[in-house]
Amino acid sequence: MWGNNAKKKVLVLNGSPKLNKSSTMVITNAFLEGMKIEEDIDLEIIHVQSLHVKPCIDCLSCWGRTEGECIIKDDDVKMVKEKILNADIIIESFPLFFFSMPGVLKVLTDRLLSMMLTYRGHKPPEDGTSFHGLRYYDPNKRFIIISSCAYTEVDRVYDSIKAQFDFIVGSGCYTPIFVPQVKTLIELNSEAKTKRFLAKFIEAGKRFMKDGALDPLTIQGLSKPPFTEGAYKIFLNQFWQEEKK
Repeated sequence: MWGNNAKKKVLVLNGSPKLNKSSTMVITNAFLEGMKIEEDIDLEIIHVQSLHVKPCIDCLSCWGRTEGECIIKDDDVKMVKEKILNADIIIESFPLFFFSMPGVLKVLTDRLLSMMLTYRGHKPPEDGTSFHGLRYYDPNKRFIIISSCAYTEVDRVYDSIKAQFDFIVGSGCYTPIFVPQVKTLIELNSEAKTKRFLAKFIEAGKRFMKDGALDPLTIQGLSKPPFTEGAYKIFLNQFWQEEKK
């Protein structure tokens, strides 16, 4: 077992505006199920859409005058930041919105600038580490991104997401789980196919809790689409025909 033997605190930030109806949360919940099978965890799920989060005003006080503290006090960001700092494992779960994260999650992400060290004119590091460096770095903390999209595959469409988190936390310092075609799979209501598909996420959750990481082949397997390209095109055409009605 990685880390200490204390019960792991797991924080899920659900960035979908659909809250509990999120297709992405279906695979996230399967991953969590596997984690709980392997080890007892202290789990909390926060729906970002339900938070009161004011947008960043770009005053940079958290980099200057207040040294890590945002001057906006009358919303929920400080509470979220404290939960992130206290968690052993942070999971961001969100659907891909126009090659990026949903707006509600981006607003929260902007407000967490205080968790980065101050920019002092340096160039992006060439070794893949965090552009700014983490103000509260903890080598035992784990960060996972679980995101689904409606594209046939995840190659290229997640490039902007990967670039953003590579700059924020550093390349290789988070576990990226990007999954295509999930919404269609869920809406088809094929219980047997969905159960088979989710089984690999349950197994991945167990493996992550055992090892504290996932190997590249496992991550690649999680990103394998549930449908062939030809079948998926048929499903999409049927969907858009229904939408026109």
